[in-house]
Amino acid sequence: MTDWDIKKLRVLRALAEHGTVTAAGEALLMTPSAVSQQLSNLAGQLGVPLLEAHGRRVRLTDAAHLVLRHAEAVFAQLERAEAELTQYVRGEVGLVRVGAFSTAVPALVVPALRRLRSGHPGLEVRVREAEAAQAYELLSSGQVHLALSLAAHAPTACDPRFALVPLLADPLDVALPAGHRLAGSQDLRLAELSGEPWIFGGSGPWSEITLAACEAAGFVPEQAHSAAGWTAILAMVEAGMGVALVPRMAAERRSGVVMRALGADRPRRHVVAAVRRGSESAPGVSRVLAALREAAAEREG
Repeated sequence: MTDWDIKKLRVLRALAEHGTVTAAGEALLMTPSAVSQQLSNLAGQLGVPLLEAHGRRVRLTDAAHLVLRHAEAVFAQLERAEAELTQYVRGEVGLVRVGAFSTAVPALVVPALRRLRSGHPGLEVRVREAEAAQAYELLSSGQVHLALSLAAHAPTACDPRFALVPLLADPLDVALPAGHRLAGSQDLRLAELSGEPWIFGGSGPWSEITLAACEAAGFVPEQAHSAAGWTAILAMVEAGMGVALVPRMAAERRSGVVMRALGADRPRRHVVAAVRRGSESAPGVSRVLAALREAAAEREG
């Protein structure tokens, strides 16, 4: 295959535009002899004559015009590539894959993507719902660029593979049936619910968080019912089957459920983003992290 030399093609293009070797040299800040040498070398590389004598001057051959026709398409594509590369360096285009746990998707990821869509429409973000263990496997293997999880289930700050970025301290509120004796309480404490039937998962992260919060308040909750999804948990609360701790990010409006913020002993779950160490400064990843921070700050505000 012919080795096309962009610099020499630009010299040929300048000669076509300016008409003489001298004028082309002036436009390119080259001597006439340097222009002639570049064109002679290009003709040798391509194996066709590019110039022919025309009185005291030279003119382009038909082969030269054919070469330039294709070269113009190359120059245009290079211009587009340069413009896109500039946008990439500024974090305005590219592809970022995000893995996030279920409640973080509507609460943080979607608002962040709305911001990016209006400010950086060329940046493509693809979202994959994944719980913490899977998210870090995806991150480690390169299948996602960024993972959202709870701090309690993130790698330690000493893990050399990842860099952690704190996003949000999400309060845990109490979900009560609408007719509950404490539904109107404005200064509810978790300890006041020690004798209530509780609804939470049989195992996994949410079970651990509920047990830890209740134990910190001085009691072990009686698990009356077990469910893993917030829709199921809130439906049981609405039916008067028990009470539950629900992260504010996951709360759904239900006419039969009253959400009450806790007082001084209010528990929180901490949400973090993780990236492969060193990639946090990559343009696209940096843009997504900034948008996630803004979405988190808006929720906390």
